[in-house]
Amino acid sequence: MDELVPAAPELSPVAGTELSFADWVQPHWQVVQRFAARLVPADDRDDLLQDVLERAWRKRHTFDPARGSAQSWLLAVTADRARRFRVRARPPVALDDRRDAAAPTTDRDDDLVLRAAVALLSDRRRLAVELHYYVGLPIAEVAAVMGCADGTVRATLAAARAELRTTLAEQESQERAR
Repeated sequence: MDELVPAAPELSPVAGTELSFADWVQPHWQVVQRFAARLVPADDRDDLLQDVLERAWRKRHTFDPARGSAQSWLLAVTADRARRFRVRARPPVALDDRRDAAAPTTDRDDDLVLRAAVALLSDRRRLAVELHYYVGLPIAEVAAVMGCADGTVRATLAAARAELRTTLAEQESQERAR
């Protein structure tokens, strides 16, 4: 990360602290990286992370600790940049859903099926699922990142789970029919 973060001794977005931007971002960087890894293909991850740092650096004055933590703010920037990145990016490559009927299903196959089902969710539902289940944020932090109420996050997650159950059941019945 050191090569990506400007080395200028700028003050942190948090008023009254002497932290550099790098020191302010560093405690949250691993979570930001994991979240970015969930949002874009591996080939595009570094570009997204660089874009996140650049945007966070330029918009650091907009951070308001009264509205949420630094981590929530950085994850919101990451979600926004990833959404814009996906719009500009090339279309995703479809997973080959043909599977050798004789081959046993592995945990890796199940992970790919679940990942493909999550990718079919709307942007808002996918964001809530990624933040809560894959990044591990509590509901309140997800709400801060998404800019909504806790109840909205709970409802969004419930709708996402219902949609995932339906999608996975349909895929399973299609597999059995083959």
